[in-house]
Amino acid sequence: MNDLHDLEVVLRSEMPILLIESLEEPRLLELLGEIGLRLQLPVFCWTLTDGLRPLRGRALPSGAQTDPPDLLRHIKATTRAGLYLLLDFHPFLEHPLHVRLLKEIAQGFNESAPRRLVLVSHALESPPELRHLCARFELRLPDRHRLLALIREEAQRWQYADPKRSFRASRSAVEQLSRNLLGVAESDARRLIRNAIIKDGAITESDVTEVTRAKYQLLSPEGAVSFEYDTASFAEVAGLERLKAWVDLRRGPFLAADQETDCPKGVLLLGVQGGGKSLAAKAVAGRFGVPLLRLDFGRLYDKYIGETERKLRDALRTADVMAPCVLWCDEIEKGLAVDSGAEGPGRRLLGSLLTWMAERKSAVFLVATANDIAQLPSELLRKGRLDEIFFIDLPGPEVRREIFAIHLRKRALDPGGFNLDDLAAASEGFTGAGIEQAIVSAIYAARASNREPSTESIRTQLGATQPLSVVMEAQIAGLRQWARGRTVPAGAELS
Repeated sequence: MNDLHDLEVVLRSEMPILLIESLEEPRLLELLGEIGLRLQLPVFCWTLTDGLRPLRGRALPSGAQTDPPDLLRHIKATTRAGLYLLLDFHPFLEHPLHVRLLKEIAQGFNESAPRRLVLVSHALESPPELRHLCARFELRLPDRHRLLALIREEAQRWQYADPKRSFRASRSAVEQLSRNLLGVAESDARRLIRNAIIKDGAITESDVTEVTRAKYQLLSPEGAVSFEYDTASFAEVAGLERLKAWVDLRRGPFLAADQETDCPKGVLLLGVQGGGKSLAAKAVAGRFGVPLLRLDFGRLYDKYIGETERKLRDALRTADVMAPCVLWCDEIEKGLAVDSGAEGPGRRLLGSLLTWMAERKSAVFLVATANDIAQLPSELLRKGRLDEIFFIDLPGPEVRREIFAIHLRKRALDPGGFNLDDLAAASEGFTGAGIEQAIVSAIYAARASNREPSTESIRTQLGATQPLSVVMEAQIAGLRQWARGRTVPAGAELS
């Protein structure tokens, strides 16, 4: 089964009008020309610039039937059967005269000279009067085998242009590139592959990253979903050993995403503010080696009824097309907090999200982060929606020691020059974010005095502020109490 066969089957049916939404106009014209030969029907093509002309063969006089009313009256009056392709006709479907003429042409389809209308555009909404006379067709998106074939074709094309050239490719990069291009139209996939090869005559890991970014830009990211270009590796996350081990076990099944193994769905990361939930979400994408998309619930809400849910559906559709990927819903409780009214926007968003979570077939791993479990709806927390709920507690002494080392190295400071054990003891009750801020403040203070930061200067900054465990003592105690027995500790056991 392929596009040519499927399109021929649709055109052999009794539907007089076929609507095709696609940006691959040259490919469609090639397919329809081939089908015209198979059906032994002439194929005519209309554009607003050139009017009506044969798709193949001798052209009609310039400017013939350029106006839509003249075109439709001509097709209605002709006694010659054929396929009539109308390109970018969508702006004219709102005019009553055009709709009436299209309807009359369609109603005369079973006469001695059937005229099949094929409307091709980037977007087509059929008028209500014509819906019972229309069928729709979608070009197939290339699968992994087709994408691998496109990579081979473009590599051969590049070498044939100059036989002295040598082409290099990493097997893993080719496999990953073919996987990351899923969901892209064939013409766009070919262009992205060609650009990657032309740059340096090779397909490498860096090409995979650039092509993935280009793919996201192709999908119009001007919405509630943003592309996180840099995902942290697990080496940059201190502690969280249980979460790391859990993700490692599911990496293979997630990337394989076959029918015999259940694809991992996602996790909820619950914990105190600044405890490293966001970094952990980025690290999951880095460990899987897939793109990270961030869903901003604040950009979903719209004053117009129905627009909020539409924006969420568009965002989730983007994630489906970008699969395999990780979809990060940061502070999800702010977007899905239970409304006072049963039909509030939060409730409608929840319904749309739960439906997608239950029905999605794509390899999209959901990572939701939350600070306040009390605001989350119970429907989201039940087993089956997500695979697991992890609790990220305040870091213990060993983890705090590791956090100090990570942030010192990030700022070109040698951890060996600091007493990390002393700093770990002095930072009892601090989160990772609090520790980072103490280091930054110590650097500012030291550089202002033309000195280098030291263990003592960092201790001074730690003593100048209260840790989160003191500032939010009651909230943290309540969160820990809820998490005990209900969640899996991401690192050490809950104290």
